Amino acid sequence: MSAAVGVALTGSGAATPARVVTNDELSLWLDTSDDWIRSRTGIAARRVATAEDSLESLSGQAASQALERASWRPDQVDLILLATSSPDDLFGSAPAVQAALGAGNAVAFDLTAACSGFLFALITAAQYIRSGVYRRVLVVGADLLSRWVDWQDRRTCVLFGDGAGAVAMEAAPEGWDGLLTMVMRTDGRRRRCLTMARQATPRTLHDQLQAGSGGFRPIAMDGQEVYKFAVQQVPLVLTQALKQADVTAEQLDWLLLHQANERILAAVAQRLGIPAAKVLSNLGNYGNTSAATIPLMLHEAVAAQRIRPGHLIASSGFGAGLSWGAALLRWGLPDGS
Repeated sequence: MSAAVGVALTGSGAATPARVVTNDELSLWLDTSDDWIRSRTGIAARRVATAEDSLESLSGQAASQALERASWRPDQVDLILLATSSPDDLFGSAPAVQAALGAGNAVAFDLTAACSGFLFALITAAQYIRSGVYRRVLVVGADLLSRWVDWQDRRTCVLFGDGAGAVAMEAAPEGWDGLLTMVMRTDGRRRRCLTMARQATPRTLHDQLQAGSGGFRPIAMDGQEVYKFAVQQVPLVLTQALKQADVTAEQLDWLLLHQANERILAAVAQRLGIPAAKVLSNLGNYGNTSAATIPLMLHEAVAAQRIRPGHLIASSGFGAGLSWGAALLRWGLPDGS
């Protein structure tokens, strides 16, 4: 039996709405302040989608950039995975991204795992490549959670922003692998810590029949429980991933976590003994963009040449479900591209 095919991460892209909303703007109608938000979260501003913006458009922009950076033609893409919890169409937004790119040969579908979504989609994409079924996959993480927050609830609305990020993955040359190891976890017993739950409205069709009209409640979160979960479980799952790959924390070039809260980033890095200079963060500028945080930060670091070919990256996503996971990634190809 032939050995499994390795994967390579060869291109990235990102897109965000133009509208920037600062903490000072939020204080115009909320009982909050820039200092209150920064001191508790590390967030200074976030991007907020207007009614004209769409998740499909932002996803398409990010995916197009990743295609270009990977030097692929759209017709070479085999699969598009869109990680999102806020699609424009509940039946799935990935097909719209496929159409916008002109990637007519690609299968396209959504994957929902909230803030763990991009990492879970990346791991899923790798399995299609390793098995030899597909050679080129676009993985997109995108969310517009500003549309699902209660803008009068300062516990949640200050946290979230909108955006999209994408990564191009392809079959690697022999002896190279951009996904050294991975771990995925779910604990459905704690699912109510972070929800965007259904809200059905009764609807009478006639005297003998009632149905329900669909809808969703705004995001609800037990912030203290989610924080405790993250600082306890994320270091454990990252430690497990490092051990599986026989890699030490000192060997890492970067720590790339889901951008949820600056205190979580600092606590996880401290637990692992990783210096602050190796912790990637853009949380202050974008807030928590859910499935988009990891690819958005990844793209910024690659574009700024902070992340370079061969760099070793420990990454973890965590959030609603409750779900969490870790992956050890190596950027680029062995020839330095």
